[in-house]
Amino acid sequence: MPELPETETIARDLDGAISGQKIKRISVRRPDVLREVSARAIARRLRGATILRSWRRAKLVVIDLDTGDRIVVQPRFTGALLIDSGNFSGSELDYSTLRLDLDDGRALHYADVRRLGTVALMDARRFEEYSSKLGIEPLDRAFTGAHLSGVLRATSQPVKKVLMEQRKIAGIGNIYANEALWRARIDPSRPAASISLEETEQLRNSIVAVLNEAILARGTSFRDYRDASGKRGSFVEKLDVYGRGGLPCRRCGSKLITTHAIDGRATTMCVRCQH
Repeated sequence: MPELPETETIARDLDGAISGQKIKRISVRRPDVLREVSARAIARRLRGATILRSWRRAKLVVIDLDTGDRIVVQPRFTGALLIDSGNFSGSELDYSTLRLDLDDGRALHYADVRRLGTVALMDARRFEEYSSKLGIEPLDRAFTGAHLSGVLRATSQPVKKVLMEQRKIAGIGNIYANEALWRARIDPSRPAASISLEETEQLRNSIVAVLNEAILARGTSFRDYRDASGKRGSFVEKLDVYGRGGLPCRRCGSKLITTHAIDGRATTMCVRCQH
């Protein structure tokens, strides 16, 4: 599932490529991906609208329009926002669910093989209501060690599970929770409230560092994630633990273990380094 670095990459690509473009035509091919709006209504509300900017909130890609509406895309497992300027083969767009034709001849597609992602259309008031239920952005200045300590000390749930709770911290998923905890030398199963202030500061720094590094690498591509041009992210080459179960720890050489016991998701860790 695209996490913060992947959705940030997509949003930046879109912002640079399609800001200022007017939407001429809308084609809804798979209306089951739509949320909070019907196929007929989204076609009516988008036609003639100008795209002002694209940005990210949590794991969402948000496209602001001059009408006051916002297109809110949650790619989930296999969703992708692709800018088609004749650079894709026909088969690459076979799973397009929604097509927006722009006034410069290009098209923006939301493609989704499994159609588990969603496309919503919200006015400013509805988006504010929706966004207010999400947690702090980990790349914001307000995300300090003290703030993270308050989040962790409020619960005895496993620290990894808390990091992935979008109502508390927005944008971190399984990949980067694994990576940040390894960097901070913290056992993912430890009760969050047991993490010391010193450990919390190290964890906060690890989260910020790994997210920024992944953004520079344009995200992590294992299977489905692609940027707006259809290209893969390269951070997979720099992963220390995620997807490396059974391989040597890059820090101490011990064999990494993978378990699903914490939250049902794959957790990979080093039992020697993380305690």
